[in-house]
Amino acid sequence: MAFIPQEIIRRKRDGAALAADEVRFLIDGLTRGTVTEGQAAAFAMAVFFRGLSRDERVALTLAMRDSGTVLDWSDLPGPALDKHSSGGIGDTVSLMLAPAVAACGGFVPMISGRGLGHTGGTLDKLDAIPGYGSQPDNALFRSVVRDVGCAIIGQTADLAPADKRLYAIRDVTATVESLDLITASILSKKLAAGLTGLVLDVKAGSGAFMATLDDARGLAESLVSVANGAGLPTVGLITDMNEPLASAAGNALEVRVAIDFLTNTRVDPRLHAVTVECGAEMLVLGGLAPDVAAGRTAIATAFSSGRAAAVFARMVAALGGPADLLERPEAYLARAPVVRPVHADAAGAIAAIDTRAIGVAVVALGGGRTRPEDAIDPSVGFTNLAGLGTVVDGERPLGLVHAASEAAADAASAALRAAYRIGPPATPGPLVIDRITV
Repeated sequence: MAFIPQEIIRRKRDGAALAADEVRFLIDGLTRGTVTEGQAAAFAMAVFFRGLSRDERVALTLAMRDSGTVLDWSDLPGPALDKHSSGGIGDTVSLMLAPAVAACGGFVPMISGRGLGHTGGTLDKLDAIPGYGSQPDNALFRSVVRDVGCAIIGQTADLAPADKRLYAIRDVTATVESLDLITASILSKKLAAGLTGLVLDVKAGSGAFMATLDDARGLAESLVSVANGAGLPTVGLITDMNEPLASAAGNALEVRVAIDFLTNTRVDPRLHAVTVECGAEMLVLGGLAPDVAAGRTAIATAFSSGRAAAVFARMVAALGGPADLLERPEAYLARAPVVRPVHADAAGAIAAIDTRAIGVAVVALGGGRTRPEDAIDPSVGFTNLAGLGTVVDGERPLGLVHAASEAAADAASAALRAAYRIGPPATPGPLVIDRITV
């Protein structure tokens, strides 16, 4: 049957449900250039206002997946598993989670992204490690996953290329916020990675893209429903982002947090809890643990025994980084020339944190991008960040600022003070708010 792009767009504009082959026709045409950018923009706007059914979301996700290479890990002796986070501040989970799951018998071909808006990106963190190659060719990627058990890399040009084209169009047509299009964008890349199972960590709170619990639940339910509908067993966790997940924010600083975590030197309890929970769900999905409780025990043991640290060290070395990073992190991770404490204007307990503002302050320090071509300073950011309920005074600061200059430190210190509210001590809510299996 011959399709006409504008007729499909018209049907969606008028609220009709599109058939899977109509959706595939549009995405195939976008990839090949037979559907124009103007037509793709009109389709995105029609979706923004009219929405998609679950079946349409599945069809769009699969069509975008099939626009490029779909990896096949069937030759591995164990399950191919991954995790996706919707982003937050101090979210260094991936750096510890991938080697921990690998230490438990899973294989983690983790394809991650760079920073987006106020949130840090896993690839930007790994780029703080000298020599680490986050864009290996496919042969090296496959060999590291097989031999080490995990590899964390960036998206290659041949994985879901339709998503890259459609996202660029959405970015300039005010359609980025469409839940339907967000769902297809995230999952098309994960489905192209050829996974056995996927865990989604959707953040809710002041530092999350989905600040309200209702919005976070809507995204989690959409992602889990579509992923399972597309044949990828998936579980979603809604986790709290009303305070930084770790006590540091900034690329090299968060790598140091991960190293301290893996070597059992210093372990942030919130970071440990989310990492263990995500890992437990991954092990269950991969058939490596009978239930979540057993999965938690296995992941925690991978950390305490040092097996996860050993896998991380092997991954870093296999992808070009220093073989002794865990033994001598200070020799490799960039350090800012200005480091100083930031004290609150008055003593008291932390009642609330504008966590997003902390992320914005890291970007302003040079630790993130305001334009895609911007270079990142890996050394800048914050450490020793106070959490909710912490009492701060002349001895206990809100945190330490790491900056390239005294002027930058002054501005970041003011931003950090403004992000904290002193008042009646806050009691943090549950870290894992909900578990989505629809």
